[in-house]
Amino acid sequence: MTAALGLHALLILGVTFDISRDRPPPPERTLDITLVQPKPKPLEAENPDFLAQQTQEGGGEETIKERRTSPLGNPEAIPAPEPAVELMRSGDPEPVPEAKPEVVTTRQAARVERAPPPKPVVKERPRATLSQLLASTQQEIDRLTAELDRRTLSASKQERRKAVNASTQEYQYAAYLEAWRSKVEKIGNLNYPDEAKRRKLYGHLLMHVAVRADGSVERIRVVRSSGHKLLDDAAVRIVRMSAPFAPFPPEIRKEVDVLDITRTWQFLDGNTLFSSR
Repeated sequence: MTAALGLHALLILGVTFDISRDRPPPPERTLDITLVQPKPKPLEAENPDFLAQQTQEGGGEETIKERRTSPLGNPEAIPAPEPAVELMRSGDPEPVPEAKPEVVTTRQAARVERAPPPKPVVKERPRATLSQLLASTQQEIDRLTAELDRRTLSASKQERRKAVNASTQEYQYAAYLEAWRSKVEKIGNLNYPDEAKRRKLYGHLLMHVAVRADGSVERIRVVRSSGHKLLDDAAVRIVRMSAPFAPFPPEIRKEVDVLDITRTWQFLDGNTLFSSR
């Protein structure tokens, strides 16, 4: 029995297990060798276009100078993202508070009690006596009488007028009118308007001239125009240059104060002035 235990112990102790032998052997290290044919050393360029780690020669037919770059290129700088803008929440607008009505207070000015103005003292007028009333009435009558007398005198002194023309038959008026026409035509032909001569203006006009007893001119009026303002103005100027005319003879003076002479003035071809009718 003891021998059996010893035999078993010897077998157990004599048999060992090597765990390392069960592991797979480590892989053998390998080295890949690539044979590269050496390139001939390029000739150094006298004026290189670019600088590089190794001397290179360009090829091809194009002569454009370009720098060789990595196919990946340099990554461009990515701009920093802008801060997010907070979007306004859509929805109903916020209620606007109602404006409270402004309360405007005014201060009433203090009332100033003004004393009422004193009543004017009305002086009693003394009653007029009968003699004073009669005298006042007489003064009013005298004033009215003087006014009537002045108006009557003015009416009696109204100017006596007579209209004359080329058809007047009374000797005294016809003789005066002929002398008046002769003087006007003489002055007019001596002062014939140069502008009318240059422009060769011709025509006739009807003009009224009022002459006072002393020969002065009261008024001049063109009744019917010649159609040329230059001729109308020339006729008026000739009458003023001819004044004053001869005073009225006694036989005319005792009948009239003003003669209203109406004549036709003709500016004829040949630069002559003629008064007719």
